Amino acid sequence: MEERFKKLTLLHSNDMHGDFLAEDVEEKLVGGVSMLSGYINKTREESPNTLYCIAGDMFRGSVIDSEFQGLSTIEIMNMLSPDVVTVGNHETDYGISHLLFLEKCAKFPIINANMYIKTNHARLFRPYIILEVDGMKILFIGILTEEVLAQTRAQGLVGTVVNIEDAAREVGKICNAYNAVDIDFTVLLTHIGFEEDKKLAALLDPDWGVDVIIGGHSHTFLQEPAKVNDILIVQAGVGTDQIGRFDLTIDKELNCVSEYRWRSVPIDSENCPRDPDLENLISKYKKKTDSIYGRVVTRFNRKLTHPERIRETELGDLFADALKESLDVDIMLLGSGSIRATEMNPIVLYGDLVEAFPYDDEIYMSTVSGGRLKNMIRYMLRDEVWKGVHCEFYQFSEGFRVVYDRANHRFLEFSLNGEEIPDDKLYTIGLQRFHYQNVNLGFGVTTEELSEVKTPRVVATSCRDVLDEYLSHHQRLDRRAGERLVIN
Repeated sequence: MEERFKKLTLLHSNDMHGDFLAEDVEEKLVGGVSMLSGYINKTREESPNTLYCIAGDMFRGSVIDSEFQGLSTIEIMNMLSPDVVTVGNHETDYGISHLLFLEKCAKFPIINANMYIKTNHARLFRPYIILEVDGMKILFIGILTEEVLAQTRAQGLVGTVVNIEDAAREVGKICNAYNAVDIDFTVLLTHIGFEEDKKLAALLDPDWGVDVIIGGHSHTFLQEPAKVNDILIVQAGVGTDQIGRFDLTIDKELNCVSEYRWRSVPIDSENCPRDPDLENLISKYKKKTDSIYGRVVTRFNRKLTHPERIRETELGDLFADALKESLDVDIMLLGSGSIRATEMNPIVLYGDLVEAFPYDDEIYMSTVSGGRLKNMIRYMLRDEVWKGVHCEFYQFSEGFRVVYDRANHRFLEFSLNGEEIPDDKLYTIGLQRFHYQNVNLGFGVTTEELSEVKTPRVVATSCRDVLDEYLSHHQRLDRRAGERLVIN
């Protein structure tokens, strides 16, 4: 008679963002894919019933990834050998067609249930995979919603389900189709953010049999799983400094979790052996990037920081100022999420700039009235932003000052160069291509509304070129954040 209770170890990462190299923290190596690989290999040896999955955003964040447009990342991930991966929003940064090419290079399955070609509704990826481990059948389903996948709006042929409700229906359709296969354990591998995962879990019918949601996108660090609708929800922060680990007992008779333990395991030299083969591969790529990205661009007076998105930051001020001054717009509204470093040291190499600002897109100049601008900034500062929901947020260029009363949703000051902004006066604003094309997400307006006064036009084809040129010709730069956006 087959054993009723089975052991399963489920390892998971998310939002790795090209975090390949270990860092020396307090005389101890932390993070990097060499020790991550060492921990995964050690766990697989100790616990044969081990699966490793990645909940999106393998790409973006390092020069090794950018220089080789994700091909280096796929080769490194091939050596990590995940059992299943789902698509994150940054997997589309190099274009959908390039992503499909990279999928052919991957030696692991990439799943997504709801990205499709609009003309014939053909799915871009396999929607699910059933993995068999020690007599257990484990169903993984990949989910990404349109709110997250804004990058594909530039490529009009690709669509996805629109919202959480549609995503729940898609999950139900797949579960209903394969429950007859006697699935023992079902995992949703999502990349929609922790708060959205909880909403999704609440919408799922218990009879569909979803046991666990492993998520990404919001970079959430957890002490313990959330539990909604009897579904466990986890996420493993960001980068490779930690890995999530479930040790589960599966009841094959009832097709559910009988017991579990989850924890976030630190990836460091005390816990994790190194993988010399993977280190050799990374070294090969690093030698190439060092020769390209090793030149000094500028020197700051001190270390400048960008500790979180939903506040004015030193790096945000500096980059917004550089783009405003170079492109001669009245106000530069720079996406906080475009800055991927939390700090930059005083000596700035070109590689530091690329890692801190990896998005080499165009800048659009639009003309808006003061009244329209107020509505845009009011939307940016809406209550949802402060509740932990993943929303777009912006850094302001010098001269633009906003003092906002959150409790009463009103501006105490809304000025440019010391003068209040009237509703009827016109101003030019700079937006990166991504934020122009998705202006509804960040500012609650449409591209058509941005075109009412004057047709927007591209004033720079490369953000990075502008920043590189500006920084190269300005030394001893400094910024002190806190005066441009004041929240009461």
